[in-house]
Amino acid sequence: MSESHERTPLLNGTSHSPRSYSTRVLDLFKAEGQPSWLHSIRFFFLGSWFNVLLVFVPLSVISHHLNWDAALRFSFSFIAILPLASLLGVATEQLSLELGQTLSGLLNASFGNAVEIIVGVTALMQDEVRIVQTSLLGSILSNLLLVLGCSFLAGGFYAPESTFQATAAQASSSLMTLSCITLVIPAAYHSAKSHSGGIDNSTLLTAAGLEVVSDGSDLENIYADGLKIISRGTAILLLGVYIVYLYFQLRSHSFLYNTPPKAARDTAADGTQSPSPGAIENGQSEDPETEKAEMNTISAGISLLVVTVVTSFCADYLVASIEETANRYSIPKAFIGLILLPIVANAAEHVTSVWMAYKGKMELTIGICVGSSIQISAFVVPLLVIVGWISHHDLTLFFADFETIVLFVSVLLVNFLIQDGKSNYMEGLMLVALYLVIALAFWVS
Repeated sequence: MSESHERTPLLNGTSHSPRSYSTRVLDLFKAEGQPSWLHSIRFFFLGSWFNVLLVFVPLSVISHHLNWDAALRFSFSFIAILPLASLLGVATEQLSLELGQTLSGLLNASFGNAVEIIVGVTALMQDEVRIVQTSLLGSILSNLLLVLGCSFLAGGFYAPESTFQATAAQASSSLMTLSCITLVIPAAYHSAKSHSGGIDNSTLLTAAGLEVVSDGSDLENIYADGLKIISRGTAILLLGVYIVYLYFQLRSHSFLYNTPPKAARDTAADGTQSPSPGAIENGQSEDPETEKAEMNTISAGISLLVVTVVTSFCADYLVASIEETANRYSIPKAFIGLILLPIVANAAEHVTSVWMAYKGKMELTIGICVGSSIQISAFVVPLLVIVGWISHHDLTLFFADFETIVLFVSVLLVNFLIQDGKSNYMEGLMLVALYLVIALAFWVS
């Protein structure tokens, strides 16, 4: 009797047989309650007129394998990466809507700068250390100066003065400063060692028969081992700091990065009492813009994977054509790495940041510009140093003195401009002007 009672369901009609693994997988692919596959694919490829440029993806492949002129190969690959970078941003954003804040933060950390990682690894595997260094430095500078400057200019159309969370901006800029300092230390080490011990560059030239190039790519000198140890140790420490920063931003101090309600922003702009962090954390915005998912989770994930693979091929073709293009058309490789490649890699983020600033969402703008720079300096650069360490392609944090100074003054200017939590079009003009001066300097370098 007891055995029959044990097998009797507690409530009649509520007995459910466990679903098999294949059934659960099939239900996941059916995307019930989410946008259909047809709608997802249509939105992904037809959601923007910008995707017309995808025609350059097959042109990039054909020009590379048929060995067309270097300028054509470079141009086709260059233009092909523009829509691919935009699609990476779309897929990441759609996937983030379903995964929640914490996982979306990790996802954005991994794929937000996917093009930089792909181009960097590709160039590193081809021993193009200078391209790796200048492209990463250029990505930081374009986000801090060009994009943030254009965003401040666009914000000037929304209001005479825009406000944002100064505490969060200062925390982010402080980490940016730390990352900048870690690039100064290897240059200072090299400079100190080069002027001590009675050994100068001319002695090294005579003794080793090598041309000493002070741009970070000369690793066959007497101080190479020291630079490698400093760079690799610093890379591990920076990755650890970045992981803690993600926890700080997404969990422990997430209230600092929330957009305050419109009334609170207006109150702060009038000079009266600003909202407390607790009110921002617990309160709801009066003007929320809830985003609706346009792609189901599986389609967004597959799209992200496919676009990443296609981008890696186009990046490989782009890097392979840089040397010949630079030599044939007398374009400085530093200019290509510092100015052209970052504009391609960050195209989607550039447009998003400026548009958000035009709509008055300065917290999002600061998060995109400064946050992306932090990702590159504290995540992508250390990651590539470790990848080079594993693959025996020596990449150090020793940049040329000129590049190190340029980065330092840029970070310094950004810190000065955002420390008060306010921005206007004049500050944006200053940032853009500095970026143009740097571009001009690298063109003639």
